[in-house]
Amino acid sequence: MADGPKVYKKTSPNGKLSIYLGKRDFVDHVESVEPVDGVVLIDPEYLKDRKVYVTLTCAFRYGRDDLDVIGLTFRKDLYVLTTQLCPPVSDQTPKTLTSLQDKLMKKLGDHAYPFTFEMATNLPCSITLQPGPEDVGKSCGVDFEVKGFCAKNLEEKIHKRNSVRLVIRKVQFAPALSGPAPKSQITRQFMMSDKPLHLEASLDKEVYYHGDPIGVNVDINNTTNKIVKKIKISVEQITDVVLFSLDKYTKMVCSEEFIENVAANSTFSKTYAVTPVLSKNREKRGLALDGKLKHEDTNLASTTILRPGMDKEVLGILVSYRVKVNLVVSRGGILGDLTSSDVSVEMPVILMHPKPEETISSEEVMVEEFARQKLGGEEDSEEEEEEEGGGKS
Repeated sequence: MADGPKVYKKTSPNGKLSIYLGKRDFVDHVESVEPVDGVVLIDPEYLKDRKVYVTLTCAFRYGRDDLDVIGLTFRKDLYVLTTQLCPPVSDQTPKTLTSLQDKLMKKLGDHAYPFTFEMATNLPCSITLQPGPEDVGKSCGVDFEVKGFCAKNLEEKIHKRNSVRLVIRKVQFAPALSGPAPKSQITRQFMMSDKPLHLEASLDKEVYYHGDPIGVNVDINNTTNKIVKKIKISVEQITDVVLFSLDKYTKMVCSEEFIENVAANSTFSKTYAVTPVLSKNREKRGLALDGKLKHEDTNLASTTILRPGMDKEVLGILVSYRVKVNLVVSRGGILGDLTSSDVSVEMPVILMHPKPEETISSEEVMVEEFARQKLGGEEDSEEEEEEEGGGKS
């Protein structure tokens, strides 16, 4: 018999409130975002005269906690949605339960309450800015969180013991239909040479999946009296932080050199493969990575896909990539390298994950606890649970 759909569960430290989610990754389809839906289970004897709330928060962390010495906050809430689950609010329009919510409600009983958040389409995806080797504390970047808690009202201080937080991710996948393969060309005229050098570079396609080699086609028509001695191919990540300082960072994530000899008055054509991967860029502070869940590895950040006409200012962090092809051209002879010059072109490239296949099951749900056990059976501290949002057991 096939396994049933997996459900992630996390319970408050006092054991009185639990949140159930069917998944942790919610897909941004550019025109719309998958709704964040789940179920909250509450102990009625513990609730008394309090209410049960659930919030969805998108926040941008733009500083390190260890620098907080003058009361500054380094976390900015970009987007917050709040709903009251218990007692139900009369003016809230009841939503149709998803299949998973319906199964959970039947499984959990009368004290389970469903919730659904419709996320805005103009929010950034989950992105982590890689810390440097000496950095401590949580990484900068954009994260999403679902939080459930008990309180008499929303102004009351939320206590960790009767609240629970789950980190989720907003992700984009490669589009089903891609555009034409990028191409770029340049014609360069040199001094002391009557005819030019023509460089044309193109990619095999527009969209590449993380970890796949990028095919770079290089065509050279060298009608000059100079020699092409080397071809450099690099991939750069451009991270545009538009929320606060309008900073733009360019970091090389892949660089390869190929020794070639394209003589004067000759042509050359060859295809190269370069593969940008995070494993070769672990030490680069500020490199944009896809948002990760605790105890899980990640990869270079995916390209940000924007809806036409979207206001970029509200998106927080935008990520793009480009491939650069650079020719090292010299005159030849003993002094050739001293008088060498570069001819280069660049092309945009999209790096993303393919959309995973959806699995549909009618079997009984399988609940997976978020609570983790340390060696010796000791549970994680409440502070760590509060800060990190938990991970799979």
